[in-house]
Amino acid sequence: MPRIDTADDELLSIRAAELYYDEDKTQDEVGAILGLTRWKVGRLLAAARENGYIRIEIVHPRARKLALERQLRERHGLTDAVVVPVAGARSESELRERVAQGAADYLAALRPVPRMLGISWGRTLHDVATLLGEQWAVGVDVVQVNGGVSVNQRAGTAAATAVEIARKASGEATLLPSPAILERVETKTSIENDRTVAAVLDEAAAAAAYLFSAGPATHSSAHIQSGYLTTGEMDELVRRGAVGDVWGRYINAEGMIVDPALDQRTLGLGLTSLQHASTAILVVSGESKHAVTRAIVRNGLCTALVTDEATALDLLTDTFGDDPDDKDNND
Repeated sequence: MPRIDTADDELLSIRAAELYYDEDKTQDEVGAILGLTRWKVGRLLAAARENGYIRIEIVHPRARKLALERQLRERHGLTDAVVVPVAGARSESELRERVAQGAADYLAALRPVPRMLGISWGRTLHDVATLLGEQWAVGVDVVQVNGGVSVNQRAGTAAATAVEIARKASGEATLLPSPAILERVETKTSIENDRTVAAVLDEAAAAAAYLFSAGPATHSSAHIQSGYLTTGEMDELVRRGAVGDVWGRYINAEGMIVDPALDQRTLGLGLTSLQHASTAILVVSGESKHAVTRAIVRNGLCTALVTDEATALDLLTDTFGDDPDDKDNND
């Protein structure tokens, strides 16, 4: 590490950094202004970086917060993490789109390529499907892991999401032609035992990787907007401790199902498939999803996380009840 030996060197280091970074001078120009060699200027700039006098931040939506990613992996036992910056995001939808782009980039770079990808549905995954590049992979089939047929006039995106991800990978999509939540357990059981539906669920259970998001336990939930739940039913779930849903299954902070009766009417794979998956990629953003994200990450329901900077900091602060940067110095 370059040393700052004297107060004069410290001031020179700061001044060199100001000229180089703030005033856009070259190292030769900085040297001429300060009466120093180019080699000395380089040493002063290196010292300024190493001693924390300057901070360089890349705020492009496709940039990554590498230090936060490392901390998330180490502290939560994740195999991978992608954190995108929040600077400049003007709305919840813009933030969601940035995270979706990060997920699209991550999925395209994933090795080995998952030949069968299990996906859930919702606004976030619809954005991922839209932002994925053409030929992001070749020969990847996609299967729905939970029902997603809309029960009201709101246009559903579940089937379109699966089809688009598969199309862009020259693969085929296998759809689960059922609502997410049925009115009666008997109806759900009957549909689940149908030979066609059972075959889809078997295929989903054998997927090489899962890509999914999570929903908040609020009135903005896609389950309310899609007609599966009423606002009163959501309020009751919250009263029971729900922090959000995963694959349509509402969980509390400990990752446990809060309403077994509702869960029995929910069609799709259960959460044990996530717990045992070798690759389960959670894509999530926004303050409204902080609580459910904590529940998923803490309780081993994902192996990889793609999220925004604020959510990452919430996960790290929540772990220790303190500032993550302070704790990092004690590792």
